[in-house]
Amino acid sequence: MPILALGINHESAPVAVRERVAFTPESMPRALGEARKALSCRELAILSTCNRTEIYGDICPERLLAWVAAHHQLPLEQLRLCHYQYSGAPAVRHMMQVACGLDSLVLGEPQILGQMKSAYAVAQEAGSVGALLHNVFQQVFAIAKKVRTETAIGENPVSVAFAAVSLAARIFTDLGRQTALLIGAGDTIELVARHLLDKGVKGLIVANRTLERAEQLAANFGAKAILLADIPEYLPQADIVFSSTASQLPILGKGAVETALKQRRHRPVFMVDIAVPRDIEPQVAELDDVYLYTVDDLRGVVDEGVRLRKKAAEAAHEIIDIAAQAFMGKHRALKAVDSIRNYRQQAQSISKEELEKALAQLRSGGDPQQLLEQLARTLTNKLIHAPTVSLRRATSAGDLERLRITHEVIGLQAPDIEYLPSSEHSQKNPK
Repeated sequence: MPILALGINHESAPVAVRERVAFTPESMPRALGEARKALSCRELAILSTCNRTEIYGDICPERLLAWVAAHHQLPLEQLRLCHYQYSGAPAVRHMMQVACGLDSLVLGEPQILGQMKSAYAVAQEAGSVGALLHNVFQQVFAIAKKVRTETAIGENPVSVAFAAVSLAARIFTDLGRQTALLIGAGDTIELVARHLLDKGVKGLIVANRTLERAEQLAANFGAKAILLADIPEYLPQADIVFSSTASQLPILGKGAVETALKQRRHRPVFMVDIAVPRDIEPQVAELDDVYLYTVDDLRGVVDEGVRLRKKAAEAAHEIIDIAAQAFMGKHRALKAVDSIRNYRQQAQSISKEELEKALAQLRSGGDPQQLLEQLARTLTNKLIHAPTVSLRRATSAGDLERLRITHEVIGLQAPDIEYLPSSEHSQKNPK
């Protein structure tokens, strides 16, 4: 059975369905075992993220979809309406596109490759990875690396958070030595923190209206959690400030920043106000040692990043198309090796059987010349029996394509179609 990729994602299903179909990391090994047993399949891997759940393996799609519905207690028809499935080369191509971030909500995002590697590792540990999935995943990982190396798919900012951190990297020659103050604890600030860690920033301070939420976020990034009221105390330490809250009034005023600059001895500060309404008073931009950007300033950076990533995605798709076809060609070649091996073993078995008969008759005093002629005749008849039957059936049915293939396989010239019986001709000219 060819490899299958079946799933739902942010484009095919609403979050209400995606969250019900998701597999938690803790449940994954048990789910793999249950699925393999229920579906009687040898190979299976599950990728489950906030934006997609996909299952790969040598599986019947209808049975797999029914198992997913039963496992998550969902109506089967609901899944039928929002799932997608690929088989063979399209499945391999889809997995490559996913690993390269070409199928992600944020085009070219790199996190999905790590999530796919984790899915492979979990399946391997659960014993549900065989030769097929192993070869597919290794090729997928290799192509994802090739795309990252040979295209600019992940280099240009396509989110406000990424654009903000990219601007900071332009201002500071060594971003890893700077301290960043993050004001707020929502999704945008969390994404900023992730990008800062990717850039090597270790000094992170998270300020929020509630300390509990600040501590939750800080725990994920090794940061210090403080209250908004504590910002004046920690602001002099901050080389970089990112702010994104839902406050209706400014969090940082010109006076507080001016005081912090004096304590910093006028070392420059890079500030990005991502909030709407703004968290940082516009007058802060008037201070000599402050570089203040708003979300509008970042829009041009984001738009240009999206354009450049789309251009890089075109090159990535070309790499993937070539790689998927090459992989399937090798996979089919391996299947041919099995067929050739079986055919050879069948021929050798016939030869061995007839040779043993001839040797037995020779030991019984049979005439050697007659026995050799009989052996040659019998071997010839048995070895050409199957192709002879195929030729007769194809000729009798007027099946030109089958006849042509059979001629090609056994090394004969192409058939003369003028002498083939035609059932179509007979129907047009009934007696």
